[in-house]
Amino acid sequence: MLPQRRLMHVRGYLGLGLLADAERELVLAEEGGVGTAAVEELRIVLLHEKEDWLALRALTRSVLARGGADAGVWISCAYATRRADSLAAAEAVLLEAEKHFPEEPTIHFNLGCYACQRGDLAGARKRVDRAIELEPKFREAAATDPDLAPLRAADGTDCPNGA
Repeated sequence: MLPQRRLMHVRGYLGLGLLADAERELVLAEEGGVGTAAVEELRIVLLHEKEDWLALRALTRSVLARGGADAGVWISCAYATRRADSLAAAEAVLLEAEKHFPEEPTIHFNLGCYACQRGDLAGARKRVDRAIELEPKFREAAATDPDLAPLRAADGTDCPNGA
């Protein structure tokens, strides 16, 4: 089977939640000569789905160390770091990511969540509002994200700024 076709299988298995099958196909694709970037991208998704935070943190750090990673790798690294290490360590990852991707709404939203969890409601409101400004879909996320519950409670609304 063509290695690129195996990647299609990996995506399909991931979509179905068949993680062991996805992992098996990913190994076969890698052995078949599929480029590292394509394999790493899917391995990041797989590790996230498996909730293997230590392995995900290690892989994303490795990708970041080589340089040129997209915003998604930074966000995945922060997500894994929060779960494997601490909120403060995850926040440091995203503050560095922000230097490379200042207009990435997910970075602002997650930094808003972190600020809220630290008790910095003014900082959280600023970050979440910026995320919504950049990508309106974050308005819905702000209304339900458990990390932002203290901000919603302080506002007396379902969403920052009463939106």
